[in-house]
Amino acid sequence: MNRMMFMACCYNDPDMLIDPDTVYPIRPECREDAAKTRFKPRPGLTLSPRRWKLLHNEEGVLDIAGMIKRVQRGGTHPNIKGEVWEFLLGCYDPKSNTEQKSQLRQQRRLEYEKLKTKCREMDTAVGSGRVITMPVITEDGQPIQDPNSVDAEQQASDTPLPKEVIQWKLTLHQIGLDVNRTDRQLVYYESQENLARLWDILAVYSWVDKDIGYCQGMSDLCSPMSILLEHEADAFWCFERLMRRVIIFAENLDGGEYLFAFRMLMVLFRREFSFVDTMYLWELMWSMEYNPGLFSMLESDNSTSQANTKDENALKQCGKFEQKNLQAAKKEEQIPLSVFIVASVIEARNKQILTDAKGLDDVVKILNDITGSLDAKKACRGALKIHERYLTTVKA
Repeated sequence: MNRMMFMACCYNDPDMLIDPDTVYPIRPECREDAAKTRFKPRPGLTLSPRRWKLLHNEEGVLDIAGMIKRVQRGGTHPNIKGEVWEFLLGCYDPKSNTEQKSQLRQQRRLEYEKLKTKCREMDTAVGSGRVITMPVITEDGQPIQDPNSVDAEQQASDTPLPKEVIQWKLTLHQIGLDVNRTDRQLVYYESQENLARLWDILAVYSWVDKDIGYCQGMSDLCSPMSILLEHEADAFWCFERLMRRVIIFAENLDGGEYLFAFRMLMVLFRREFSFVDTMYLWELMWSMEYNPGLFSMLESDNSTSQANTKDENALKQCGKFEQKNLQAAKKEEQIPLSVFIVASVIEARNKQILTDAKGLDDVVKILNDITGSLDAKKACRGALKIHERYLTTVKA
């Protein structure tokens, strides 16, 4: 009996014997080239389905501090990742009970269906199980005839389309091209239904967020949500919450200053870690950055909602990275954990960079060549140490 099996038996939790690679299987022809998965559920450390259930009281209110502590220590069991991510990304108020969560979930599902119905009225490919990979419209709004399309009546219409509809329809084939390239090593995406589901979510999001629309890389961010959350609407709102974080960060990003790490920051290290390890890294980041005011902030569109540093209970509900920031009482825009993870990666590669890099282009190449070879836990530990040094320097 190996150590992990022994520990799982000691903790009387057979769920912890699961191998994440069996939950998200790799296609046989891709296994040789697929990045090695380092994350394994660890008994007593990883948030298990049993522990997740125990963290809710009789009314269904979550012990958010207990959840954050456990996720920071050992990540989340594959069977409950979707539910846990909804809290980490601020989809639900940490103080809400079962009934309140159920009402909000149902309300959001209905809202998503209305949005999807609207998109289907504009293009019947939405919700049809198809993925568009060819342009459907010209830049001046003229439909491009598709002999395989069921939209003959729609294409034949002489009614001019509004500019925002034209802009949306121009993105549909680009979404499809990216969807067909996303996580193709996973058995999950051998299914046309699953590909279409991801395309639908992104197509609806592109319509909802008209300022941003669709950008390359969004499919990489959305794919895990589509896989983890059984209901398409739940996956959409989880992705929408993630995009708010990404957009807030991007708006405050000095493109020149972080150009060398742009890919890492914009797709949240999807290229640097295996699929399983990326999800582990994300939940470590989100748990460490967690603030119990996140839900209220997102619901009110207020970018500055924080826990009261004088309230010990509220402070305990924050992740360790957020606690340090709050205790430092920094007034200016806070630097997200992802930037410190980049610094941790660079620090680990400093010998190679100092030896081989002659300029910024060489640094970008060295970092871009890091594909699926990093340790998520080690990267986060290094990031927290650098953050400590940063706060000490700023305070001085």
